[in-house]
Amino acid sequence: MTSLSPTLMIQGCTSNAGKSYLTSGFCRYFANKGLRVAPFKAQNMSNNAGVTPRGLEMGRAQLLQAQAAKVTPDVRMNPVLLKPEADTLSQVVVMGEARPDLKQIPWMERKSFLWESVQESLHSLMTEFDLVIIEGAGSPAEINLREADIVNMSVALEAQAKVLLAADIDHGGAFAHLLGTWHCLEQNEKDLLLGFLLNKFRGDPKLLGNAMDWLEERTHVPTLGVVPMLRLALPEEDAFSLTPEVKESVAKAKVAIIMTPFISNFDEFDSLLHEPNIEVVWVKELADLEGADAVILAGSKQVANDLDYLKRSGLASKIHKLAVQGVMILGICGGFQMLGTSIQDGDEVESATTEILGLGLLDVQTQMKARKVTRQSTVKLVNSSIALKGYEIHHGETLAGGGVRAFLSDGLGFQQGNVTGVYVHGLFDNTSFRVEWLERLGVEGSVEGWLERTNIELDKLANHLSTHCDMQSIEKALNL
Repeated sequence: MTSLSPTLMIQGCTSNAGKSYLTSGFCRYFANKGLRVAPFKAQNMSNNAGVTPRGLEMGRAQLLQAQAAKVTPDVRMNPVLLKPEADTLSQVVVMGEARPDLKQIPWMERKSFLWESVQESLHSLMTEFDLVIIEGAGSPAEINLREADIVNMSVALEAQAKVLLAADIDHGGAFAHLLGTWHCLEQNEKDLLLGFLLNKFRGDPKLLGNAMDWLEERTHVPTLGVVPMLRLALPEEDAFSLTPEVKESVAKAKVAIIMTPFISNFDEFDSLLHEPNIEVVWVKELADLEGADAVILAGSKQVANDLDYLKRSGLASKIHKLAVQGVMILGICGGFQMLGTSIQDGDEVESATTEILGLGLLDVQTQMKARKVTRQSTVKLVNSSIALKGYEIHHGETLAGGGVRAFLSDGLGFQQGNVTGVYVHGLFDNTSFRVEWLERLGVEGSVEGWLERTNIELDKLANHLSTHCDMQSIEKALNL
């Protein structure tokens, strides 16, 4: 019988408790100790997605965790990805491929369709790796969802994982959250709890007094870490922070990114957030566009709806005026499609309207297609030999008219004056592209590679957890 590796699971009392952050840190910590580590999250809900080397789709948080673990991303690390399209509707991606047949199945009835993929992915990783570090979702205390659970205690029981339960102490009520969550668990689930983590702590540790002893007396679960707040250029949970870091230098240019209702893949702008000489503004109303030197239309999970939002809000008209004034306009993926003259959707892939008028800033037309393109891409700027790496996730094919010129190779990007549209996500992670783009704004960009910086930040995070968590007890429980 094949032996299975130990598993460590990070669950949270609430959303935004820092589960993704902690999972990434533990992945890097154990990878740095020479173990072959795999991250795992059975089901993720996020419109921030990426593509594996095999051209399959998975959540960006798990892609980062694979980087933290120093292993190649694999869809088994995130077998189910839900991409919200409305309050009660999501695209369902299973093992990296969209499954339209599952979209309309009620939430509480999906387990029978998804659990086998979760089980097989989990067990295969436990067979191939020395350690699997699992991330939960939301909270295991959501007893109304217990029967449909495929991501929290169902996974913990399947893996017989050692579970660390984290609470966001910065928002208050952490001890009540931990005790209340413990009370909501069944006894066999409580038996898996290895310890509690107080995450995002600020202030004097003496203020905690004997609260951890009080909690342990009631639960028989020790607190194995008080993790201070640490500002790093890394994402928390399923999306990169929309709050730019405080900068010492005075911004020399303003980059405005439009926050449409169904914005997707906005994590790709994280490298811009940390550029020292620019101010990045997330645009939610017309006033946010004032003084913009560049405007970016990001990807979209619902292009037709987001385009309608731009028109109704007056943002479309304002973007037109800025384009006429010479402000740089960049559209990526869905944003690229919006910049064109029209979007044809005869098969009703995204809309019941067969033809949708675009913003008319690029002489291109998009034909929506049911088949979804997901692939890693290596492209070049026209008249440049420098290779740029990125990825594509989109429905549709865009054809160029006579008014545009090629911007990227392979028909993946076009330009018309100061307006540019591309299908490739992740271009700003390429130092050469980011520096050249900022030069057009009259700004000097950082020459530090984003991948290299991310790895430095992951090492800082691993060291931070090593300092503030009882790693000796954790490793002993895992028999490492």
